[in-house]
Amino acid sequence: MGRAESYHHGNLRRAVLDAAIAAIAESGPSGWSLRELARRAEVSHAAPAHHFGDKAGVLTAVAAEGFELFADALERAAGDPYGSGVAYVRFAVDHRAYFEVMFRPELYRADDPEMALARDRAGAVLAASGRELSRGERPDRATTIAAWSLAHGFASLWLNGALPESGTGADVEELAREVLRVVFGGAE
Repeated sequence: MGRAESYHHGNLRRAVLDAAIAAIAESGPSGWSLRELARRAEVSHAAPAHHFGDKAGVLTAVAAEGFELFADALERAAGDPYGSGVAYVRFAVDHRAYFEVMFRPELYRADDPEMALARDRAGAVLAASGRELSRGERPDRATTIAAWSLAHGFASLWLNGALPESGTGADVEELAREVLRVVFGGAE
């Protein structure tokens, strides 16, 4: 069944989101138009606007879906002191299009209820991970921000090719875990 046929069966949202994720992967979060998404999704040029309103509406849906997938990935890593940081980096590498939108609230409607719920769920998982790393003498919030900053910065450096290991086939998870050990004390 082609995408155009899928649309008639109620899958317009999914078809447009898939087209947006592909477009973001190719040209970033601002390098495409709703008309381009319609062409990719094989739907009428008005269909994305009718369903999502505008580009910010599409990016809001992308961010919400990304935060849900992100929270799922972080939850699977629960119990490993560095697992959430490694899962964060792995998510960024495996789901770059989502990652490029999620942490740029100027691109989407941050106050959208579905998006806020998904973001808050992911934030709660990150905070729980921060508490796992906290040694008591540091406030949980500061530890969470430090771990988040480290994982996000590492992921961004890796994705942008700024680390010498980025394009060499090096194991991103192993390197991320080593960096986390250096910063948060070595023992697991």
